[in-house]
Amino acid sequence: QVQLAESGGGSVQAGGSLRLSCAASGLTFSSYAVGWFRQAPGKEREFVAAITSINWAGSLTNYADSAKGRFTISRDNAKNTVYLQMNSLKPEDTAVYYCAARKGGIGFVSMVYEYWGQGTQVTVSS
Repeated sequence: QVQLAESGGGSVQAGGSLRLSCAASGLTFSSYAVGWFRQAPGKEREFVAAITSINWAGSLTNYADSAKGRFTISRDNAKNTVYLQMNSLKPEDTAVYYCAARKGGIGFVSMVYEYWGQGTQVTVSS
């Protein structure tokens, strides 16, 4: 049974940092691309960042414009975990953050991901 479990969310003030973790089990983690998405109240789920599976070139990453320069996605295949380091947080980053996994390359839309976690709440106050 495949499970993805997010952790690390919380409440911070604007300008603060959080590191989200996505721990995976039940799959060959290194073969899966992993994405982070977020959903704010009343809004659609949106892409935040993603990282490819490991290949001969290592892992490639991609970020939404809103995340570039502030967020960093990384993975530790030995721990079956993907991280999202979020710095310089803004109130507009407030949302539930989800990690998702898919076989193959990075996906920018939620529908291409096969497995999802339950989400972790991030609240940024001004």
